[in-house]
Amino acid sequence: MSAAEQLLPCVEIEPDRPARAAVIWLHGLGADGHDFEPVVPALRLERELAVRFILPHAPQIPVSINMGMRMPAWYDIRDLDIKSRHDPLGIARTRGQIEALIAREKERGIPARRIALVGFSQGGAMALHVALRHEERLACAIGLSTYLVHADTLAAEAAAANRDLPLLMIHGEHDPMVGFERGRASKDKLVELGWNVEFASYPMMHEVCLEEIQDVARFLSAALK
Repeated sequence: MSAAEQLLPCVEIEPDRPARAAVIWLHGLGADGHDFEPVVPALRLERELAVRFILPHAPQIPVSINMGMRMPAWYDIRDLDIKSRHDPLGIARTRGQIEALIAREKERGIPARRIALVGFSQGGAMALHVALRHEERLACAIGLSTYLVHADTLAAEAAAANRDLPLLMIHGEHDPMVGFERGRASKDKLVELGWNVEFASYPMMHEVCLEEIQDVARFLSAALK
């Protein structure tokens, strides 16, 4: 395993029976794997699904847009220009780290088709980025308050196995961090490229609401059954 693919430290929440499915959930910029830990019981997924939740911690790196301060981040954000702001080397590194977590779940007996990728904000960007390029069919991908990175290369890089991957995107209509129009434009790009995307919005900011958690629970339950 290369240095870029060393397993990330994670919060792991096991079901009360041998795991039959896995959800890898990526937090947003400046947070950590504990951020969505309280959401797991709130999902109220059926016990029979036997889902293991893996909530990795992003590495601490300098973030240019935040005056170079070190914080948990999946990749650097360099400036306000959407076309040039995202760090391609950081995105590639994180992709390798997420792929390594998927590989570990397979080694632990979970088939790729029962592994879902979920993420919020910057974590959502990585969840979509990895899932659509993963060579084996996954269960689904969910992006919350997020956007596409490397959208211009997606058509060429998308894996055939995940061309019909179930996708859910949810966005706050008053999001000051990742504007609602940016989230909707990302959904529109995916639809243009042939994906069927379920999209929902709520009158919230850069956050998660109860209705959104219910949407995620329903989507995960359908994808993992």
